[in-house]
Amino acid sequence: MDRLRPRDLALLATESQTPVHNATVEIFSGGASGTGLTHERLTALVAERIAFVPRYRQRLQEVPGGLAAPAWVDDTRFDLGYHVRRSALPRPGGDDQLRELVARIVSRPLDRSRPLWELYLVEGLEGDRVALLSKSHPVLADGVVTVDLAQVLIDAEQESRSLGDADTWSARPRPGAAATAFSAVRDTVRDPGTAVDTLTVAGTGALRGVARGVRRVTTLGGALGGGAASTSPVTRPLSQQRRLVLARTDLATLREVREAHGGSVNDVVLAVVAGGLRGWLMTRSESMGGIRKLRALVPLSVFDDELEATSLGSQIAGQLVDLPVGEPNPVLRLHQVSYSLKAHREGGRAVAARRLVSTAGFAPSTYHALGSRLVAAERSSHFDLSVTNVPGPQQPRYAAGARLLATYPVPPLMPDHALAIGVTSYDGGVHFGLTADRDALPDADVLGQCLLEAVDELVDSARNAGSRAPRGR
Repeated sequence: MDRLRPRDLALLATESQTPVHNATVEIFSGGASGTGLTHERLTALVAERIAFVPRYRQRLQEVPGGLAAPAWVDDTRFDLGYHVRRSALPRPGGDDQLRELVARIVSRPLDRSRPLWELYLVEGLEGDRVALLSKSHPVLADGVVTVDLAQVLIDAEQESRSLGDADTWSARPRPGAAATAFSAVRDTVRDPGTAVDTLTVAGTGALRGVARGVRRVTTLGGALGGGAASTSPVTRPLSQQRRLVLARTDLATLREVREAHGGSVNDVVLAVVAGGLRGWLMTRSESMGGIRKLRALVPLSVFDDELEATSLGSQIAGQLVDLPVGEPNPVLRLHQVSYSLKAHREGGRAVAARRLVSTAGFAPSTYHALGSRLVAAERSSHFDLSVTNVPGPQQPRYAAGARLLATYPVPPLMPDHALAIGVTSYDGGVHFGLTADRDALPDADVLGQCLLEAVDELVDSARNAGSRAPRGR
């Protein structure tokens, strides 16, 4: 049997505190034009392409007595209609209504008794548009066995291409309890090291309550002893509900900043995030509260033979970057971020954006899933938020003939981390998706506006620098 690895098991254990599924909101041309994305076309497309991601027709089978990690088995009651769903907004639906609907959907955990994914076609958007919300668990897309479903649904040409013969899949019979237990014992004998890791991860659930009590005592002791408590506004206990903020700017605008001040587009994105966080903090009643920096965990693609290989031709490593929210000068903020990432660029490990863009299929959603896996694995690191920036193709893409207009990542929140930011560039646009805890960050919408103001601030600095440059005769 193909079993969950300890890292995947840890991802599932995390969900006792918060859902960790990834999501993506993609905006397409609608159905009224005759070439738009409809529920019927979407269902037919998924039915045709799902054979390329067989994990999407499998569910997790628990092992009696917890003798081994859960195994992937074919879902004998697989129902495509359950997973490909249809929703709608009151016409004409605005972006705010879409964000509210998506926030409510991503707040709900996936059903563990079925394959761990859902697709929602949301109709009724103004401008004859529809939205496609994909929601899947990171354990599905490990970049080795399985990529994200969206990677095989999106085409480079408007005419939908055929990818092979008709699908003749039928579910293999589910193994009984005795066979499952026997297989678990056999796998344990073959690989006792993995069994120990699995039991260690499984045991964390029983220990979590004790750990919470220890943290409460430690926090109280620190307060009584004069120790400094965390002042980060984005590290807070989580509720069960989420907020979603979407923002868009032009890739050419960020490239203009890069040309004027140096660094990379990724540096500029992080500087925008730093500037947006600074502006947002200044709007709050507590203002900056003495905060000089917020630490971001930034998943980056690298070449490294010691890291887990992926079929995407790269690996993912985490970089801790201090975002200088206390610095009022936008250019200095950019230079400080660039300096933090300088070692990564010059160490020979960095993967060029053009290489990621050339990955077969539409890979941003897969890279975001890999980034979420890394963030979950690095929870022991001390960071305030995660920022995952993935470059996408700069030419139009299509699904069932409908043009993809925009794509926004919706990253999951990790326990006690009330904000996560995903960024995807596509077809001349840079799309920010911010997931926030609904109770901890009730003013998350303000942060979205502050991000756009941070872009304007950097653009003004770039153009002012250009106007001051000496002119040749």
